[in-house]
Amino acid sequence: MTASATSFTIGATLTRADIPVLCADLAELVRGRSGGGVVVCDVADVVRPDVVTVEALARLRLTARRHGWNLTVTGACPDLLELVRLLGLTDVLIQAGRQPEQREEAGGVEEVVDGRDPPR
Repeated sequence: MTASATSFTIGATLTRADIPVLCADLAELVRGRSGGGVVVCDVADVVRPDVVTVEALARLRLTARRHGWNLTVTGACPDLLELVRLLGLTDVLIQAGRQPEQREEAGGVEEVVDGRDPPR
């Protein structure tokens, strides 16, 4: 069975009042589709990410999971990525195709330490 993918876009600005509407729209989009799959949530239009943005993404992820789908975030600006990290939700709200940031090690890469190097 092949998992399917569908896209979902979040607008430039969000209020808390928008969250239930977004969740209902997502539920309608995935409801009845067999086999589940991945919802790729594009947040590239978000201009000023805040806690409401992160809350919306978390609730959208929950809505997708309730319908047997996974939600992946793409197009996140550095400010949104930092906010997600500060809120401790990096492992929950994974960005699709995310590349390691400058000076950040890629996942699964461990730093090799030379025993002759002095401790820091």
